[in-house]
Amino acid sequence: MSTEKVFAALGDETRLELVRRLTVGGPQRTLDLVAGLEMSRQAATKHLEILEGAGLVKSEKSGREVLRSLDPEALDAAASWLAKRAMEWDDRLDRLKMMLESD
Repeated sequence: MSTEKVFAALGDETRLELVRRLTVGGPQRTLDLVAGLEMSRQAATKHLEILEGAGLVKSEKSGREVLRSLDPEALDAAASWLAKRAMEWDDRLDRLKMMLESD
């Protein structure tokens, strides 16, 4: 899974909402997960496939039903990437501050 795919998938409001719903509600049937989002089943499925392609969502088929669940590893990887970038910027800003204060 690539961090770029995770951020690209999360760059859409609808997909962010689906991730939020999975975070709060745990594994859910597709129909329940997209309830109230006012979109076709095909559009919802496309959003979920993008999330799955980014490694954020897993799907498990049970008969005619598809149960969707969040895969926290992809979110952990994205959070680690962001934390590393934050540390790099903190270091840069600290060096800039020291340089400015030394003059």
